[in-house]
Amino acid sequence: MNEILLSNEVIVYLLSEAVLYMLLFIAFLVTLGLVRKWNFDAFTSEQFMWENRSYLVVTIISFAMLLKLLLLPYFVYTVDNLSDLIPGAMCGAGVIKANEYGNPLLALKIIVLFLSGLWLSMNSLDLKAKNYPYLKAKSWFFIVVFVFLSVEFTLDILYFTHIETSNPVTCCSVIFGVSGGANDLPFGLNIPRLLILFYLLFALLVLTVNASMPLVSIGASLLFAIVAYYAVVYFFGTYIYELPTHQCPFCMLQNHYNYVGYFVWGSLLLGIFFVLDSAVMQLFFKRSSKKLKRVSLLFLTLFVVLCSFYVGLYYLENGVLL
Repeated sequence: MNEILLSNEVIVYLLSEAVLYMLLFIAFLVTLGLVRKWNFDAFTSEQFMWENRSYLVVTIISFAMLLKLLLLPYFVYTVDNLSDLIPGAMCGAGVIKANEYGNPLLALKIIVLFLSGLWLSMNSLDLKAKNYPYLKAKSWFFIVVFVFLSVEFTLDILYFTHIETSNPVTCCSVIFGVSGGANDLPFGLNIPRLLILFYLLFALLVLTVNASMPLVSIGASLLFAIVAYYAVVYFFGTYIYELPTHQCPFCMLQNHYNYVGYFVWGSLLLGIFFVLDSAVMQLFFKRSSKKLKRVSLLFLTLFVVLCSFYVGLYYLENGVLL
């Protein structure tokens, strides 16, 4: 058997994903019946049966989706740990590129994370009403999410079963262009322009979220997520590593750097998600939540402060910038 599949972390991860997928498959089958048979105005034994089943489905989906939120950082941790088994890999960056399934799987996991969060918010709105006005809408939405979940589970299997421990992979310094001297920044940006864009977009997000401009908030948050990724990899990360040639989104997840990468990427993803969640609730359900807005700005501010902190700390200790 492939050495990768004998890793404790991979076994725990794949078993957890398999159990959750089976639960979600049961919920999916019942949901297909719900979208066809549900009629809240009917006082029949069949409708009563579907109401009972809807409680079961909501419980299963909520439980599974909350656990999947926790499985994303565990997936990253598992991939990073596998770098000890694969020649050439210094961190998760090399492992995730060990085959063609890694990067699509990671991107899909983030999309599923966001969709799951939106379903939980929609479900919360539905349960607060007395007549379940969004039951069919959230059921159809879950069917869409389940399609993504099925592709994700398939990619999970394909990714871990196709990692070769005999073939060397590329380390992060080559992947992110330092060894080749290439500039991988988008739109022809250089570092100063990237940083100006980073802080301007953050200011725009604060303004649009506070001003309740959902469409602009969605656009700004997605653009900020892209710019923030490059800013962390090619600028802020070098201050975490205290080395100008070390550019990598994964190494900061290791214990050498006190696992700070989980806080950096976690605060960014949570901040972006709550901006999107707040905007979607306002656009489609006419619910403007001050709590969601405050939480989104709290995580985004934490992300920006954390990134800036390492630059300031390095300057105070060394009197120069990298």
